[in-house]
Amino acid sequence: MEGSAFVLYNSNMRSAQSNTAIQIYNLFGESRDLPDVVHCETIASRAALHDWKLAVHRHARLHQVLLIERGGGEATLDGRVCALRPMRVVNVPVGDVHGFDFVPGTQGWVVTIAAEILDETLLAREGLRSVLSRCMVVRGTSQMRATMKQIFAEFAGRSFGRAHVLRALSAGLIGLVAREIAHDAGDNAAADSELFRRFEALLEQHHRERWSVSHYAAALSITPTHLNRVTRAATGDTASHLILNRLIREARRNLVYTNLPVSTIAYALGFEDPAYFSRVYAAATGLSPSAFRSRLPGAEA
Repeated sequence: MEGSAFVLYNSNMRSAQSNTAIQIYNLFGESRDLPDVVHCETIASRAALHDWKLAVHRHARLHQVLLIERGGGEATLDGRVCALRPMRVVNVPVGDVHGFDFVPGTQGWVVTIAAEILDETLLAREGLRSVLSRCMVVRGTSQMRATMKQIFAEFAGRSFGRAHVLRALSAGLIGLVAREIAHDAGDNAAADSELFRRFEALLEQHHRERWSVSHYAAALSITPTHLNRVTRAATGDTASHLILNRLIREARRNLVYTNLPVSTIAYALGFEDPAYFSRVYAAATGLSPSAFRSRLPGAEA
């Protein structure tokens, strides 16, 4: 899988509508470290700096939820133009190309969650990940709005248990968004959705064993081609990319939250050669494991 699976992290992806490269934006050191559980900002705080227009871009390891309070405009989501108006929510999954053209003065909130945090929150058996992988605009609810306001208030403070509360509130928010997406989507492609949930469960069980696409397909009693068709329908991405992404997220989490040597992390993730692990990690993220860890807050100079 290693030979072709690094495309997700390359920044030279071309737009179908132009010859310009789609930019990968780093909101708060995305390429260097994990964010502070979530990142919060108002729509106006960023859009007003760019004449209320945000060119199409993507986030390699971040999931975003936007809620429009007042105003509106248009969102470009994977080539589709969607109208924005008050009490609409935009779900932007990891890696999806998106852009915005807001009406000047638009008010609302943006909550950004790292893929690593979602890994801790989303249980494969519950099927939320495949629903949340849909880049779309849905109806906002008073419950979503209230949860957004709670997240922003908690984010701004430094009270005891802050990180735990932010994780819980963020999990609640994405659950509410998933519920609304599922309601809009109906029961289409139920069989493939069930296959994807089973693939997710297997990925959680075996990503440290570095199973190949063929291994997962065999465990699901389908062909690798069929598995790729299922993952593309659910997330827009190939099975090999999803396998690599899960492995890289596990490596990042270990690099940030443990003091384990890089070699120990490599062995734990099924690599027989730590040097090869370092090359895989660097090709996927742009930094070697050691360089990534050295840039974390609090790391020794």
